[in-house]
Amino acid sequence: MTSPILNQIGAVFIPVSDIERSKQWYCYLLGLPIEEEVLFGHLYVVPMEGPGIVLDSRIFTRECVLNAPAFHLNTRDIDAAYDFVKACGAEILTDIEHDHWFNFKDPDGNVLMICRC
Repeated sequence: MTSPILNQIGAVFIPVSDIERSKQWYCYLLGLPIEEEVLFGHLYVVPMEGPGIVLDSRIFTRECVLNAPAFHLNTRDIDAAYDFVKACGAEILTDIEHDHWFNFKDPDGNVLMICRC
């Protein structure tokens, strides 16, 4: 039997405590304009190229916070990305490892990764 499920990721959900604060933080981090639309009072779809990121305040609990990166964001300049994230006030968890990646936390403590592509 052939699977009807596509081998594509549609979106990754990130639990956030404050949808408005997180919407602004993620848009600033990614250099995106801040769209005003929050869906159903608790969802914000970050406009991405490729698989989406959905910020969701309804699923937030301290237990749901991502303790390991569920995905990574790409950069062409890992040093500039590191400096930018640090200047944003994010908690940096690792140095730049193997000249290729680093981990940090969003305002709710979700662990994110940036990798040089």
